[in-house]
Amino acid sequence: MSKSKMRAERRFQGVAVSPGIARGKAWVHRTDEEVVPRYELKSEQIAAELGRLEAALTRTRGQIQELQQRISLSVGDENASIFDAHLLVVDDRSLIDEVVRTIKKENLNAESVFTNVSGRYIKTLSEIDDPYLRERAVDIHDVCRRVVRNLTGGASRDLTSGGGEERRILISHNLTPSDTAQLNPATVLGFATDVGSKTSHTAIMARSLNIPAVVALHDISQQVEMDESLLLDGYTGLIVVNPSAATLEAYAEIERQKGMVERELGSLRETECKTMDGKHLVLSANIEMPRDVAVVKQSGAEGVGLFRTEFLYLNSDQLPSEETQYEAYKSVVSQLAPDPVIIRTLDLGGDKIMTSLNLPEEMNPFLGWRAIRFCLERPDVFKTQIRAILRASAHGNLRMMYPMISGVEEVRKANVILEECRNELREEGVAYDERMQIGAMIEIPSAAVSADLIAQEVDFFSIGTNDLVQYTIAVDRLNERIAHLYEPTHPAILRLIRMVVSAAHDHGIWVGVCGEMAGEVTLTPLLLGLGVDELSTGAALVPRVKAAVQQLSMEECVRLAEAAAALDSAAAIYAACDAVARAHYPELL
Repeated sequence: MSKSKMRAERRFQGVAVSPGIARGKAWVHRTDEEVVPRYELKSEQIAAELGRLEAALTRTRGQIQELQQRISLSVGDENASIFDAHLLVVDDRSLIDEVVRTIKKENLNAESVFTNVSGRYIKTLSEIDDPYLRERAVDIHDVCRRVVRNLTGGASRDLTSGGGEERRILISHNLTPSDTAQLNPATVLGFATDVGSKTSHTAIMARSLNIPAVVALHDISQQVEMDESLLLDGYTGLIVVNPSAATLEAYAEIERQKGMVERELGSLRETECKTMDGKHLVLSANIEMPRDVAVVKQSGAEGVGLFRTEFLYLNSDQLPSEETQYEAYKSVVSQLAPDPVIIRTLDLGGDKIMTSLNLPEEMNPFLGWRAIRFCLERPDVFKTQIRAILRASAHGNLRMMYPMISGVEEVRKANVILEECRNELREEGVAYDERMQIGAMIEIPSAAVSADLIAQEVDFFSIGTNDLVQYTIAVDRLNERIAHLYEPTHPAILRLIRMVVSAAHDHGIWVGVCGEMAGEVTLTPLLLGLGVDELSTGAALVPRVKAAVQQLSMEECVRLAEAAAALDSAAAIYAACDAVARAHYPELL
């Protein structure tokens, strides 16, 4: 790279995952993937090789537990529990048994076989649309890298120094949760990576350690040289290389303003989520695990609008029992009572790994045997979960919703199974809430178009905008070539949302949004104007959305929605939303 190019200001746009602004020199950490040896074994060497594998797994388990303990002491048990998923990988008998069988069958060394077998798991998870499940591929890769290093005697990646005594900004192709846990805020100002997402454990660790971070920068690790001056914006996802004096001056003012905003947001916890003219909007949080209840309470959310239950099924060699599920659901609902908790029934199958179910591969898993389709064909699995949910409903304000509904018949079939479970518990004398609300997720265009029919069978709708946008526009948002076509403000999406809201209100039921649109404050006035009754987003975004709602009036939001209905492009609609948002709360954008 020429000296003149190095001196010129250059800007790179990525995805912000941990807030804050960092300024300092670059520490570029480039590490090629280890070369894993592959060699054949003699029959008499197999037993020793299996012993070597078991020893490596034991060492890996000990390393993870040590790391978990260190994180627990530094930033708390909640963040240390991230590594529970890593321990599950080490103890996943489906994975380990396949490695053992392959070693015996093909007479190959353990590290080669382990790399190949785990690679198939990683590839499958990496291609899943659900960002939470997709990021579990990073967990598996992190653990597998440890196992292979323990087999080969390779050195661990050292990120503890921060590149020297001077505090720097770390630039890397990728960071695993273990890598991030090693980072020392005293020496690392922030980090930026080529890959990653907001839902990754790496991003969670960065937020826990209060380290500003930007990911998904494509090739930043190749574009930046060691010791170049950097400015990292963890609010917008911008990286500025060799920032000019004007840029530094502008960011000094931004830092001052952001500090004021964050202090103000922290004071909103006990305030109501109401517009300036008195319209109350229910603002809920999405959670993955029972341990997330603490952050829900801290955020000021009015309960949980989406409780994903897949954590009970993943990386397990057996299906979770009714009692196991009951205890998990009861823990959440009792802690948050009287605020509502909405549990989404099992949304697995097709493209998602469930070692305990041994499901067949599918040609097109995104349109395959998943979610409610799987549950209706496996009533044994479905009834176990419904019974657990019903039992937990006796301990608070619990609601249940079915995912991936395509039409009213699926809802009716699911409700038949629900009624069977109710009757069973009634006969057994087991308490449950007879009035527990039942909802349908609207994620498929056919469900939106037939919302008037579905509304007659349920108590509420929850619009899953991520899938609704993807299925309506027929765009894979993970495909970089067409990701720009993924447009939540596409006129068709607005029409579908309006149709769903109208059908719900015509039949006396309420409707919420639990997709990414719910947390984007630029779109808050549009969703309010369309008549949405509830928004459910990540707990960290709750104060920001609440602040936006409190600075809007319903009259203006309705005008925006009406004006947007007359526009013919996603860009024009977004611009209209952005204008309203900037007029009322530019400090939140």
